Amino acid sequence: MDIINLREAPQHIPVIARWHFDEWGYLNPGKTLEYRIERMQRYLSDTPIPSMLIAVEGDEVLGTAALVESDMDSHPELTPWLASVYIREDQRGRGLGKKLVKALMDFAGQQHLPRLYLFTPDQAPFYAKLGWQTLVEETYRDTPVTIMRLDY
Repeated sequence: MDIINLREAPQHIPVIARWHFDEWGYLNPGKTLEYRIERMQRYLSDTPIPSMLIAVEGDEVLGTAALVESDMDSHPELTPWLASVYIREDQRGRGLGKKLVKALMDFAGQQHLPRLYLFTPDQAPFYAKLGWQTLVEETYRDTPVTIMRLDY
């Protein structure tokens, strides 16, 4: 298993977009799969934000983690964000999520970012084990979420 930048394997965008659409589409009502595929093209730019790291094994993509400028329109003052952490269902339980998040945290640190934010409906304990602190719990688009922060 290797962790690479999506820029190195853009052929995986349709599969990743489907995963993300199926997992989090309810948080973006009115947005289509085609919209998500088009929006993922932004990860192919040469800038560090946005960037997406992917776990791959051979020709297969196993998971994702992204660094984005904004992930909650209700909190434009918070930036940048860890987002889109997803592990393919048949690959869960292997520690890939932890590896991807740590790789993204390392990447963000190399960019000399003072902190990162994330929000999660259900994985706050996972992130807390990796050093993230709860900032606030609130409702976002009718879903209870925890907003977390990591200081470097």
